[in-house]
Amino acid sequence: MKRQILHVDVNNAFLSWTAIQRLKQGEELDIRTIPAIIGGDEEARKGVVLAKSIKAKEFGITTGEPIYFARKKCPKVKIYSSDMETYKYYSNQLYQLLLQYTEKIERFSIDECFLDMTEYLMNRALLEIAYEINKRVKKELGFTVNIGVAHNKLLAKMASDFTKPDKVHTLFEEEIAEKMWQIPVSELFMIGKKSVPKLKLLGIKTIGDLARYNKNELEKQFGKAGKTMWEYANGIDNSEVYYEVEKPKGIGNSTTLPRDIYNIEELNKIILTLTEQVTYRLRKQKMLASVVNVQLKTKEFKIMSHQRKMFCPTNQTIEIYKQAKELLKELYKGEGIRLVRSKSR
Repeated sequence: MKRQILHVDVNNAFLSWTAIQRLKQGEELDIRTIPAIIGGDEEARKGVVLAKSIKAKEFGITTGEPIYFARKKCPKVKIYSSDMETYKYYSNQLYQLLLQYTEKIERFSIDECFLDMTEYLMNRALLEIAYEINKRVKKELGFTVNIGVAHNKLLAKMASDFTKPDKVHTLFEEEIAEKMWQIPVSELFMIGKKSVPKLKLLGIKTIGDLARYNKNELEKQFGKAGKTMWEYANGIDNSEVYYEVEKPKGIGNSTTLPRDIYNIEELNKIILTLTEQVTYRLRKQKMLASVVNVQLKTKEFKIMSHQRKMFCPTNQTIEIYKQAKELLKELYKGEGIRLVRSKSR
């Protein structure tokens, strides 16, 4: 069975998270809409550009350059200090949302994660889950992510770096030649800066050039790293998603409906499917739920929510579905329903 891997990468994380925090604190201006950068201490003439808005990028400002040069390129650019506590908070918010899909999450950096969905698809398509996560992050957390969809970590990572922002990209084995081989070799995951000039001396300019090059010759030139380069260029990667099990506070799932649903029997079927997914993951986590919650969103985007505490904690589908079905009956008043969510904790 092929592994089912997602790579979730926050778009312009530090600037986006700073913008969201300032808006929450009453700021009216969204700094993502103006020339803005996250950097160090401008008055002390220290620091470099850690993140930049799209508007700042239009002036030629680049990540990693001194703030002094950024100011010269755009005198009106707004500069904001970094705040690691804020960034950790939003990183954890993202992680908690992703835990609703799988416990096998590798936090690759503060703003990107690998997800191993192999045992957690529950008869759903990997691409469908990727689009759902993309939409939920934007709606529930306020920022956007790129998601790479593939059968290994390397290809998922490469896919998430395709067109940005707020995109979902696939990179399956049959797509490697079309989507990856024309990219400059310097963009291949884990290729060091020192290796690029040496590769160019060998006539290797693109990932495709590297993929087609003689593997034995690469090993002579670069040692073991040469073999790894060749394998990566050909989409070969057997590395695991390294994770530490962290039990979520609750387990839930939701679905946005392709059309407005007015029939409670259809809604019951949806609730059953969601309950099966939730209870499966409860059992995987060896968790028992004592509270069941059902949430509905109407076509007018009105949100209705109701929950119930159970007398006996359980992770059995039939018991939780029974409670969820009763909650749905109490909530539903005949409106057109656009989204259904079920959660147990």
